[in-house]
Amino acid sequence: MSKTGQHKKGSEKSSDSAGKRSSGSRLSGGGNSFSSASPVRRAEVGKDPAGKSKSKDEITKAKGNTGNAKGNTGNAKGRRSKAPVRKSTTGEDLVRLNKYIAASGICSRREADDLISAGLVSVNGKVITQLGTKVNHSDDVRYNGERLKNERKVYLLLNKPKDYVTTTDDPKERKTVMLLVSNACSERIYPVGRLDRNTTGVLLFSNDGELAKKLTHPSHNKKKIYHVYLDKGFSAGDMKKLAQGVELEDGFIQPDALSYASKENKREIGLEIHSGQNRIVRRMFEHLGYRVVKLDRVYYAGLTKKDLPRGKWRFLIEKEVSRLKMNAYE
Repeated sequence: MSKTGQHKKGSEKSSDSAGKRSSGSRLSGGGNSFSSASPVRRAEVGKDPAGKSKSKDEITKAKGNTGNAKGNTGNAKGRRSKAPVRKSTTGEDLVRLNKYIAASGICSRREADDLISAGLVSVNGKVITQLGTKVNHSDDVRYNGERLKNERKVYLLLNKPKDYVTTTDDPKERKTVMLLVSNACSERIYPVGRLDRNTTGVLLFSNDGELAKKLTHPSHNKKKIYHVYLDKGFSAGDMKKLAQGVELEDGFIQPDALSYASKENKREIGLEIHSGQNRIVRRMFEHLGYRVVKLDRVYYAGLTKKDLPRGKWRFLIEKEVSRLKMNAYE
């Protein structure tokens, strides 16, 4: 078999293995594996980039030039050259105003456009209402008179313990999740989504308003997996009822997947769901006459609490951030 054939066969096996690994869900907090590949677009032979046909002489000449450069290309094999860093303070540094506002962490780009149109944003003392306006990173950009900071993006994952409220400020002066990440960074971060006070597990923090909007908007409901602990054994009949869906006061709801967490203990259930409705997991079981005594979120949008002790946090790695932005996870 040729090397090409061996490589193709190996690729097919790797693809099959990756597909098997990505299916299903885990309660251990191990997460799923995903891979993505972008199609490479090749130029058509006999055409220039503009799509015009080349003459036979031009094609022959181009092949000759390619051959002459082959040796230089071979010497550079394995090295990827970096583009020169531009330090110009002119047009290259300009960014759209809505992007600058979103980068400050207060909202998404679309919401920034609304703020601009409403006349709530000023640049260097002048109110801006024109969409598409570009600004420099050093400009004085303000929203409602308060200067915005074009901060670096921060993405942090917390394994939330119970008895902490998911909010930046609590009128009742209860403990908030912000206390657990107060020393993590100098940037102002906030929770993406929420967990009930007594619910534990995966909770994401960021100052990326655009990504936060994407993850929490109802049209982009992300997969969540919960480990549910009940006050009594969950019967097979009720398991079937819940799997088929139940009608609650605010509408019909059906989990994506449902199973016993272990064969020995019928009080522990693994539940997968996309809905972000308030207290939805607890309400589903209450509807069938069960009380949730403990609820732990072990998976959220591809993120798990693996190797992360309760009450501790970590920064996301670049690969995790990229996958969130590319919507690589459900």
